[in-house]
Amino acid sequence: MGHKAGFVSIIGKPNAGKSTLMNALVGEKMSIITPKAQTTRHRILGIVNTDEYQIVFSDTPGIIKPHYELHERMMHQVEGSIEDADMILLVTDIYEEYDEEDVIKKLAGSQAPLLVLVNKIDQSDEEAVKKKIEYWQEKLKPKAVFAISALHDHNVISVMNFVIEHLPEHPPYYEKDALTDRNDRFFASEMIRAQILKQYKKEIPYSAEVIVTAFVEGEKLHRISAEIIVERDSQKNIIIGEGGKMLKIVGTYARRDMEDFFQKKIFLEMFVKVIPDWRSKKNYLKKFGYE
Repeated sequence: MGHKAGFVSIIGKPNAGKSTLMNALVGEKMSIITPKAQTTRHRILGIVNTDEYQIVFSDTPGIIKPHYELHERMMHQVEGSIEDADMILLVTDIYEEYDEEDVIKKLAGSQAPLLVLVNKIDQSDEEAVKKKIEYWQEKLKPKAVFAISALHDHNVISVMNFVIEHLPEHPPYYEKDALTDRNDRFFASEMIRAQILKQYKKEIPYSAEVIVTAFVEGEKLHRISAEIIVERDSQKNIIIGEGGKMLKIVGTYARRDMEDFFQKKIFLEMFVKVIPDWRSKKNYLKKFGYE
């Protein structure tokens, strides 16, 4: 048997548990996870290597109807991951109301084998799970349907084994020591953005972008500078908080996450900058990495 390799795209609606599943499959914290929807904005690759195979998983933004140019760019990333895929994992969950037409439309025309994963079964009962499985078998006629709990690692190994079994024979696409296509700056910015999602309510997290402007690696200490971009002065004031209190909280938790991730001491400085309506401006979106 020759070496196997392939691209496996994880798609679905916001908050279905795609990022939790990706991290469970890869065994590394590649994607940020928060209770808020639309946490993932970029397609992120997580690569699993052995001597026999290489699996390139793609975590993708949740499928939504676009309201901004930013959303359009996010949906292009989903479409690109479907086109590239050797296999597609459609993550739905036990709360899904049979209104996945946006997701199903994206799958139209794809020839890649499809797995449907009914997630969050730990929050349901056997009868409801059985109905969901029957619905998806009838609706999409996928290669398989798995009932899983990505959060509790239930049945994740079965999904992994199925993926390995059905990978095409192919040489590796990436170096065998590669874990992702993203650099350290990206993960630093995502850790700050994760704290913005956790610490602020309403529109603030969705109006914010994080850009790492400097990343200086040292033997014992990394020095990182970042800009938090928002759309209005009022949002800037909320991000900073009275006497800088909120920004300090974000910085403290983000720095701890970075020290855990990079296994180095971190010096982190952050600034808040207003760019009106950045989510609809193509030049800024390109600059921020939304190609």
